[in-house]
Amino acid sequence: MDGVLVILLSLVLLVLVALILAVAWLARTARGDRHYGAATRATRSSSGMAASVDALALDDDDGPAVRVLPPVRPAAEGERPAGDAPGAAYGESAAAPDAGLGSPAPRAPHHDAAAAPEPGAAIGGAPTPAAGSPADASDTGRIAETVDTGTVLAVAAVADTPSRVAATEDTSLEAPLRESALRESAPGESASVRRAAEREAAQIVARAEREAAERLARVEREAAEIRRRGEDEVASLRNQARAEAAADASRAEAAVRDAARVELEAARAEIATARTSFEEELRVRRAELRGREEALAAREQRVEERTAGLDEHASRLAGREQDLLDREDELAHRTAEAADDEAARQAALERIAELTAVQARAELVSTIEHEARREAALLVREIEARAEEEGEERARRIVTTAIQRVASDQTTESVVTVLHLPGDEMKGRIIGREGRNIRTFESVTGVNVLIDDTPEAVLLSCFDPVRREIGRITLAALVSDGRIHPHRIEEEYARAQVEVEERCVRAGEDALLETGISEMHPELVTLLGRLRYRTSYGQNVLAHLIESAHLAGIMAAELRMALPLAKRAALLHDLGKALTHEVEGSHALIGADVARRYGESEEVVHAIEAHHNEVAPRSLCAVLTQAADQISGGRPGARRDSLESYVKRLERIEQIAGDRPGVDRVFAMQAGREVRVMVVPEEVDDVAAHLLARDVARQIEDELTYPGQIRVTVVRETRAVGTAR
Repeated sequence: MDGVLVILLSLVLLVLVALILAVAWLARTARGDRHYGAATRATRSSSGMAASVDALALDDDDGPAVRVLPPVRPAAEGERPAGDAPGAAYGESAAAPDAGLGSPAPRAPHHDAAAAPEPGAAIGGAPTPAAGSPADASDTGRIAETVDTGTVLAVAAVADTPSRVAATEDTSLEAPLRESALRESAPGESASVRRAAEREAAQIVARAEREAAERLARVEREAAEIRRRGEDEVASLRNQARAEAAADASRAEAAVRDAARVELEAARAEIATARTSFEEELRVRRAELRGREEALAAREQRVEERTAGLDEHASRLAGREQDLLDREDELAHRTAEAADDEAARQAALERIAELTAVQARAELVSTIEHEARREAALLVREIEARAEEEGEERARRIVTTAIQRVASDQTTESVVTVLHLPGDEMKGRIIGREGRNIRTFESVTGVNVLIDDTPEAVLLSCFDPVRREIGRITLAALVSDGRIHPHRIEEEYARAQVEVEERCVRAGEDALLETGISEMHPELVTLLGRLRYRTSYGQNVLAHLIESAHLAGIMAAELRMALPLAKRAALLHDLGKALTHEVEGSHALIGADVARRYGESEEVVHAIEAHHNEVAPRSLCAVLTQAADQISGGRPGARRDSLESYVKRLERIEQIAGDRPGVDRVFAMQAGREVRVMVVPEEVDDVAAHLLARDVARQIEDELTYPGQIRVTVVRETRAVGTAR
């Protein structure tokens, strides 16, 4: 409703603004009529110039004929506007007719301008039609027609002014007189036109106010009707809502009542169940209590019986205690008598044996101690002999098992590598013009190239296997590419170095994978891979390390030791051979320093530095590393010695020992690592046997070259034979 009222008030304000604009337009129309009258009089005069000047003077000197009126509140029924008495004549507030030219016409007071005559009041003696009557349309048309006609005439007069001025230049001297007469009559006509316009404007404003009042009343009635209808609808909706709420409340009450009934039944059932369970539990508790009461009664009975038994036992103990006290007194008496008797006997013995008790005790202790030491020495000797026999047997079995379980392929390598060529013409390209290519190759790689009459082959000679392999890869790449010149040789040499380094890393990783060892420093892996191109007495060092690791692992398993530690020590024991040409010192000590630098454990480091006895072995792992190294390097065919040289070396060892006097037989055993010399006991005594072993060992050291150590054992056996007949 408030929105409707706001809209209606807005419409009323718009209507009032439109009415004010209409009043302003009517005032402008009245002003045009005034100009029209002046122009007509000017045309009737004999001088167009005077009329023209009069019209211009009227246009410039006259003020606004009609003032824009403020909004007038609607008059109530039967109420007459102020200043609108019956028979009142309009124009009383107008300016006097004799007002001078050039002064503006005086304006009517505010209440005169705002006053509007009632319908039917006389305006200038003529009746005025009522507002809203059909005469309003005719008045509006007449006013518009008058405005249009006056405007046309005024425009024509203004447009015709130049010609009239030209025509009246030669007029007579009567023009000023006529002009003054026109000026005297102009104010009266202007005042009459102004009064007529004011009356018409007042009528229009009155009609507009009445229409606005009627429309406002109509809007208020419609608003009241709308309000009444809204209240009726609200009341009906309220009643309907109340009815629906009552229905919902009744339904909800019924639902709540049903739910309460269901819950009540469930509660009753639950109470019945709880009561049943409680009664059952109560019966069980009562039964338990009865059982406990019976048990307590039985226990009390037992306690009473036990108390009676304890009392009886206490009485018996008291009797026994008294007996014991009596016996104790008797024993004390007897002990004193025995002590006196013993003292008497001891004095008699000392007098007879001429020894005191202390001296006799010391002599007895020394005798017993001597016998105990003799028996202990015999027992220790027996234990040592048994331990030596069992240890040798077990060690022999372990080593034999390890050797049998390791089957490794071994091929000896030389210091010369043969490279096959696609044709003999390639030899000339390798040599180059004036030997330029071959000199560059040898200076860059450090490998000697031997070119002889061997068809389609050249020999690469170098004592460093790594450099020889790099040279072989470089020359093979040059031959396959066909472009052989110094710059190309340097490029292929750099590429071959990278390839050999990658092969070293790959070889180290393969060795770790084959032996089952993981988590090793990358630098150690690279050094281990370099040993692929190293040889020791013709035996590939990396293959020797892998074989030693397998042997150490097998022996460690037989001895119930940790396999990874033994394998790791055996795999790294010759690590220093990869750096012997770069660092001075024994390869065992160098390898130990490198392993310690890269985080290996002290037990592994000790096994590496002790495998050639530069450091005395202090752990079983070091001993296993020595054994695995000697087994892998000393077996026939493992190193460069051929079978013939191996046999000759064994024969020479036996010959050196057999040439000595008193030697019966000589046996070279364990692949030449041990020599057993059997002597004649009548010719060689124990002292001579020791001298013989030392002399044979010194002669073998002076005459032979061999890997590892050779043990010389002299056996002197005495046999006594008897025959029973």
